[in-house]
Amino acid sequence: MDINEKIIETTIEIFTTMVMMDVTVDGPPLQTSGALTDSITGMIGLAGTHKGVLAIHIPNHVAIAITSSFLGMDVAEIDDDVRDAVGELANMLGGNVKTILSENGRDIDLSLPSTIAGHEYGFKAATDVDLVVLPFKTEAGSFLVELQLEK
Repeated sequence: MDINEKIIETTIEIFTTMVMMDVTVDGPPLQTSGALTDSITGMIGLAGTHKGVLAIHIPNHVAIAITSSFLGMDVAEIDDDVRDAVGELANMLGGNVKTILSENGRDIDLSLPSTIAGHEYGFKAATDVDLVVLPFKTEAGSFLVELQLEK
């Protein structure tokens, strides 16, 4: 099973059905998410047979467009609606990744989603991890989905 392909399928499905936006893969997997500038990250922790974190890194202007589409209303700035929407995206992606990694997902627990936002920040693993960073693009711009799993 190729986890990259599964995450790509899941991301496209969530955006098509829940956010009402078309997304496509924006190039090959990356080595790192690098420095994130004027962005918001939604993340969810995984614990159990697989430990790690799933994160979605979205530039602010893209997050505003995604939230507007997701909620069906105009959003003008990074506010609680955007934080909630980005957290919910991480939650939906995390739930699907949980099912990808284990049958029925019973042996993996997910944390509550959290978000961080800032002018410039990095997202680094604390331990030795297998890292997947997949770039996607929408009409509004690009974003990254990152999965870190402890080896």
